[in-house]
Amino acid sequence: MNELMEDLSPETARQQLVEHLTAKGWITHPEVAAAFSTVPRHEFAPAGTSVRAAYADDTVITVRTPDGATTSSISAPWLQAHMLETARLRPGGRVLEIGSGGYNAALIAELVGPAGTVVSVDIDAQVIANAQAALARTGYGQVVEAICADGENGYPGGGPYDAILVTVECSDIPPAWIEQLAPEGLLVAPVRMRANTRCLTLRRRGDHLVAIAARQCGFVPMQGAGHDPVRRTPLLGNDIVLTIDDPSTTADAEALAAALHTPRVEVWSPVTARIDEGGAFESIHLWLASQPRPYGALTVDRSRVGDLLDPDNRFVCPTLLAGDSFAHLTLRRHEQSSYQFGAHGFGPGGAAPAAELADLIVAWDQHHRHGSGPGITVHPVGAPLPATDDLQLLLPRRHSQVAITWPGGGR
Repeated sequence: MNELMEDLSPETARQQLVEHLTAKGWITHPEVAAAFSTVPRHEFAPAGTSVRAAYADDTVITVRTPDGATTSSISAPWLQAHMLETARLRPGGRVLEIGSGGYNAALIAELVGPAGTVVSVDIDAQVIANAQAALARTGYGQVVEAICADGENGYPGGGPYDAILVTVECSDIPPAWIEQLAPEGLLVAPVRMRANTRCLTLRRRGDHLVAIAARQCGFVPMQGAGHDPVRRTPLLGNDIVLTIDDPSTTADAEALAAALHTPRVEVWSPVTARIDEGGAFESIHLWLASQPRPYGALTVDRSRVGDLLDPDNRFVCPTLLAGDSFAHLTLRRHEQSSYQFGAHGFGPGGAAPAAELADLIVAWDQHHRHGSGPGITVHPVGAPLPATDDLQLLLPRRHSQVAITWPGGGR
């Protein structure tokens, strides 16, 4: 998108944003384009936000904790457009938004029209107060009901809903969301699965939900009763941190930290990917996370650790755990425009998980890289899963269990 200059009017900035989102394929429906052209995004941004920043295709942070962590934001427009389009909102529809801020609720209001219902809930009273003020200021105060409440409970007073849009990262699908969803309704939620967050568009099928669309994304984590069960294990202060959100996986922090001081084992696969082949990197991350074995993700400050660790991704690097040893996904330049996938192992037994990781890379390349991706379903806790010969990982949570199935197995 062309850089927005400060002397540009908000109206022109909105139009440029719509043109950008349309050109990129995020907006395909004229009614969604009309909503983005109408709602003044800058009115929902914090005071002092420039026109350029307000209408850039990027996140606008609205609330930080004293230590700098983001707890509320206006999501990137491309992601908002994706969620609105997949939710298939129609005039007269009833919509619940979990996680507020005002702007996205105003977009929803434009799509469902005056005959529709929009309820937006957030656990943070200040976020709701800010949203209510911005909605009133922009003329949506009588259309959107912004309520301070724990999103895990939904809001039964406005249901059943034709769509529920969750704009905070969650690891679980609480019963209230399903109970408040109309029989043919859609639930759009960013679900965290072993450090991999995918915006899932879910539809009922019998006693469970089936993802009919999945998109890699990032959101601030859910607060309250439904907070993410994430465990952060520092291996080298905050410079190397192992993240685990699977209750079945444990980690010996002391042993894994000691493993960093052992000689590194390198195993390179024959698999490569072009720099512009973004879908390949997204796919292999979820494939590795889907393996039914101990797993975590490394976050690494490359500027501080030097050559000690070379993760494929400094924010979320797939890591196989093996007691006092581990192996992580890595890359090296193959040609000018491509990378080669490999594994780096650490610890007394680091060679074994490194070899296993390299084998998994090859299996992904041979069986799943060019496929349609995994099937993702959400089932009530304790409910029987359909029998299948395909490779499947089950992630149990408090209320639900997420199943990830890769057709064809592959190993």
